[in-house]
Amino acid sequence: MNDPFKNLKSSMEKSIFKDFSFSNERKNAVREAIRTNQQSQFHTETIIAILESVQHESKDGYNISVQLFQKNERAFQKNEGQLYTLLHLLENKEMLTSNWINNKKYYSLNSKGKKYLATYKQDTTKQGLSLNPFITEASL
Repeated sequence: MNDPFKNLKSSMEKSIFKDFSFSNERKNAVREAIRTNQQSQFHTETIIAILESVQHESKDGYNISVQLFQKNERAFQKNEGQLYTLLHLLENKEMLTSNWINNKKYYSLNSKGKKYLATYKQDTTKQGLSLNPFITEASL
C-alpha cells in the first residue's frame, strides 16, 4: 500500500526536521516511559470490572464505560480510547465476543471469559490468576 504522506514526510525531513533527531537511548527511554505509564492504568481489577459489566447482558463500549465510572473505576477517565483497546484485546484473547447491532458494537462474555471470572471470584488470594500478560500486551 502506498503511503499518501510519503512526499510530505520526505519534505519535512529535509526542511523542518533536518536538525532534529533522538538518540536510540532517548527513543528507548521514551518508549519505556510510555509503556510504564500505560501499564499503571490497567490493573487486574479494571479487567475484572469490564468482564463483570458484560457478564449478564451485552453492552456497547459507551455503556461499559458508564458502568465502570459508576463503580468508581477511573482507569479510562482521561483516555476513553484505551477502553476500546482493552476490549479489542480481550476479544482477541477470546474472553469476549462482539456483535454489531444498529451500528454499535456490543460485547458479551463468552465461555472462556465466564470461566476466568468464576475462577477469579473463587480464588481468595487473587494470586493464582495473573492478568499481567493482558496488561503488558495492552500497554504496548
